[in-house]
Formats: sequence, C-alpha cells, structure tokens
Amino acid sequence: MKNKVLRDMLIPGCVAVAAIFVPYLLISVGVIDAYTAQIITLGGINAIMAISVNVICGITGQLSLGQAGFMAIGSYTTIILTQTAGMPLPVSIIIAALVTVIFGILIGFPTLKLQGDYLAIVTLGFGEIIRVVLVNLKDLTGGANGLRFTTIFVARADYAYLVVIGMLVLVIVLLQNFVRSTYGRAILAVREDEIAANSNGISVFKYKMIGFAIASCIAGIGGSLYAPFIGFVKPDLASFNRSIDYLIFVVLGGMGSVTGSVIAAFVLTYLQEFLRFLQDYRLLIYPLILIFVMLFRPQGLLGMKEISFVRAWDNLTVAIKEKRVPKFSLAKSGGKKSKDGKGDTQ
Repeated sequence: MKNKVLRDMLIPGCVAVAAIFVPYLLISVGVIDAYTAQIITLGGINAIMAISVNVICGITGQLSLGQAGFMAIGSYTTIILTQTAGMPLPVSIIIAALVTVIFGILIGFPTLKLQGDYLAIVTLGFGEIIRVVLVNLKDLTGGANGLRFTTIFVARADYAYLVVIGMLVLVIVLLQNFVRSTYGRAILAVREDEIAANSNGISVFKYKMIGFAIASCIAGIGGSLYAPFIGFVKPDLASFNRSIDYLIFVVLGGMGSVTGSVIAAFVLTYLQEFLRFLQDYRLLIYPLILIFVMLFRPQGLLGMKEISFVRAWDNLTVAIKEKRVPKFSLAKSGGKKSKDGKGDTQ
C-alpha cells in the first residue's frame, strides 16, 4: 500500500518537475527562442485564468462573467505595492492575491444568492465597474493610459517561464487536492443539485462563497503574474471581452476539467500567435472554434474528465509487457475511487 501511495505521488511529481525545468533549461541554452518562450509563458498565465473561471463555472456551477476584473485588481495591486510602496515582488504577489479574495467576498456576498443569467449579468456589471474605477483613479492607476512596470520578468524569458509555469503547477496541485477534500466534495454536491445538497445539511451559500473566493484568488494570482511579465497594464484588462476569452478556454477544454482548460488555454494562445499573418481576420478563429465545439462536442475536449498520469503510466507499462499500443486514459473530475477506496492521483 505504501509503495502504491509513493508511486501515485512520484509519477505526477516527476511530470510536474519535467514540465517546469526541462523547457526552462531549453530556454536558457537558446534551444527555445525568446519569442516562443514568451508565448508559452503567456499561455501559462491564460491557463491560470482559465482555471479561475473553471473553478466558479465548472466546479462550483455558477456562471460568472467578471473574472477579468479580479485579474485587473491583482495586476494593479502588484504594481502599486512594488513601485509605490517598495515591497518585494513575491510579497506583492501574495498580498495582491489576498486583496483579490477580499474583493471576491465583497462582490460574492450580495450576488451569489442569484442564479443563472442573473448572476452572470451582475458579475458582468461588477467587472465593468472595476474598469471604470480604474480609468477614473488617475493619480493611483494612471487612468486610461495605464501603468508601466519594469522587472526582470521582461528581460529574462527563462526566469518568467520558471515563475509562471511553476505557479501554474502549484495552483493545479493545490486545486486538485482541494477538490478531493471534504470542502471540495461539498462544492461538487452543490453543483450537481443544490436542493439535494441543502437537504443533506450542506450550506449552499457557504460553499458557493468558498468556490467564488478561491476563483478570485486564482484570478488575482494570474493578474499579479501578468503585470511583471507584460510590463504594462491598463483598465481594458478588466473588459468584458477578456472575461469571454477566458470562458472560451473553459468551454473548449471542458467545463469542470482543470487539465482540459489548461490544454485549451495553451492551444488557443499559440494558435492566436501562429495566425498573426491573417491580421484582424484571426479574431474570427475563436468564434468559429466555439461554434464547431458546440455543434460537434458540446461537453468540450475532455468533458468533465481529467488526464491521469498514473493511469497513463499503468497503461504504458501493461502495453510494453503485452507489446501492444497503449490506451489513453482519463479519470473523472474529482477523482474516481478505485477498489481499495483511494481516489486516483492525477
């Protein structure tokens, strides 16, 4: 049993370390050029934002259209604390995430009593309010011109990749463990059926608030990484269009699938850069992709399933022994219980 637990921890751990450090070394020695490294890093930031949207929309089951507003709060807080208050960047990122959680609780408290389209409209309104406030606080936020931010992230593509992808892996690990916890199971129960969850003693509003606060925190982390990586932010960061972009990542990857959202974020980020030769016509790609997904696979690429590296390793070892082609295996979101009662490790 101990060997199985150790193996279930070691396999995803090795995959995570390889995903962080192998590309980092390739960027450092010049095998991956700085432009490609920037695209991958931007994909990592978009993946963090996609996870944020997936937490509230896919895992908690509430439709929110204001996650870009929380990203803007995280970005501006990081810049103000670092440049004005003189705080170290890591401390500013942590404080920015906490500030975003506070705003998430303040916004979520009056809005999470609503459902469906009403909740979406209210969160959309709050996102626009954040954007307008950022435009008018000229002395603090620079107004419509925004703020510039010069850090080592801008000059060192390898360092930016290491920090962003490292944070992405950390967010995925913590979130997957949270979903398998008692609180995570309660949130999933609320998503599936609020009436049944309430009849079993689960506080629907409490767990909705927990999910909304976690989603806000992740969005704040994404924003706090976006500011030093891009080196410039403006109020349009909180626009409705950005919230829709992040929602598209989730819809394409699979509502409720964390790994699906991450894959979709990287694919669409790279696709947008690859199709720059089409100029403005490349903006048609997102709507077309969304239309085809809704027509032919409305559940998204992975649906509500997750990629399981442990199962993939088991299938690979069995296939090698039997000399056949291995099967690609997916696990249900939230963990599927095995015969020994233990949940799968992704």
